[in-house]
Amino acid sequence: MFAILLHEGMDPFYQNISSFPTVFFTFILSVCLLYWLVAVLGFADIDILDFDLPDVEGGLPGSQGSGFSAADTLAGLMLKLGLNGVPVTIIVSFIALIGWLLSYFTVHFLFGIVPDGILRYLFGLLVVGGVLYAAAMITSVIIRPLRPLFKQAQQETHKYVLGQVAIVRTSRVDNSFGEATLDDGGAGLILKVRSFGDTVFKKGDRVVLLEYVKEEYVYRVISEAEFSHG
Repeated sequence: MFAILLHEGMDPFYQNISSFPTVFFTFILSVCLLYWLVAVLGFADIDILDFDLPDVEGGLPGSQGSGFSAADTLAGLMLKLGLNGVPVTIIVSFIALIGWLLSYFTVHFLFGIVPDGILRYLFGLLVVGGVLYAAAMITSVIIRPLRPLFKQAQQETHKYVLGQVAIVRTSRVDNSFGEATLDDGGAGLILKVRSFGDTVFKKGDRVVLLEYVKEEYVYRVISEAEFSHG
């Protein structure tokens, strides 16, 4: 196998994947492969990159607030393209793989007729934009049948974690900010949490996940001591 990879006949392949615009997708795909290797070894969680993406029937994140953050804008764009309902890491991996394939064959078949210089660079930029859009559309079709599976798993996770003890990982947890980690026997879960009322927890505090607020995609927590004596 290594002899095939090192054969001089593979030189055009390596040239294509390391030249613009394919190198853009080669880099992203390499990062995804490295991530999945780390995830398989148990050092990372599958939803490490996830942020609040509502279900198809839900509204845009932040739509009830007075402003939109960059994350809100990105989440809204992904929702519009149908890139929701599964972990972001899976979505990015599909886009990277499909984009890499589309870009590779575009370069292989078309770049030979494009003159060197600025025209080839401009054409490469058009390829990146077009391939990204095409890869996103193909990915949205591929993940469509996967959504029910992940939705069911998410519901089961919510039932499992309620009543469990988590550790505050951010500088504070109040009624509008905070995250906590839950030991699930693997890489651990990072959950968005909020306190009740004016209660504020600090990093390292032990809190109990009391309820899940679907509209805000957060867990409401109380102190372990309060839960034990409640």
